[in-house]
Amino acid sequence: MSEVSHAPQSAQLKSICMDAIEIERTLTRIAHQILEANNGAENIALVGIVTRGDILAKKLVDKISEIEGIDVPFGHLDISFYRDDFATRLAPAVHETRINFNIDGKDIVLVDDVFYTGRTIRAALDALMDLGRPRTVQLAVLVDRGHRELPIRADFVGKNVPSASDENVRLYLKEIDGVSEVAILQLEKGARAGSAPVAPAPAQPEVGE
Repeated sequence: MSEVSHAPQSAQLKSICMDAIEIERTLTRIAHQILEANNGAENIALVGIVTRGDILAKKLVDKISEIEGIDVPFGHLDISFYRDDFATRLAPAVHETRINFNIDGKDIVLVDDVFYTGRTIRAALDALMDLGRPRTVQLAVLVDRGHRELPIRADFVGKNVPSASDENVRLYLKEIDGVSEVAILQLEKGARAGSAPVAPAPAQPEVGE
């Protein structure tokens, strides 16, 4: 079954490096790795960076519940005001942080979609530390595309996807975009690289449905 990609006008689709089935299998593997690394689920909590990391975090929470029979705490983290480029963004999207549990002493697994320069994760760490003092903070990402600018590494990586600086690696999710896949896009000259689309694409059915 072929799937529909939502490439923005400033980019052209080069390839699909993960389809919906591979994404689900990868999340299952990451869930097992998180449990193994933390000797179970008793002290962990998952926090997803909006707007796609939180969806991935909820999927991981559901998988951990299936494996261990434990509902682990889960929260959404908005980092808009913690970004080091916040003042230069013309219309930054501001969402809501919803973490309805005490993070003190918890082993927090921070979840993001595409790991790139590390600046998003730095901002997320600052935002977390304003909320409390976890015992540890671990990082789980679906895709690591390289090009790190800060000394930050992921503890759990779904897939390493080498990419050029003039390419974009984006996760699309059926809940937002109508299709689940990871796409590599060729950017036009001067276009800004990133991970998630600037605005959710309109939901469209998968071909064949």
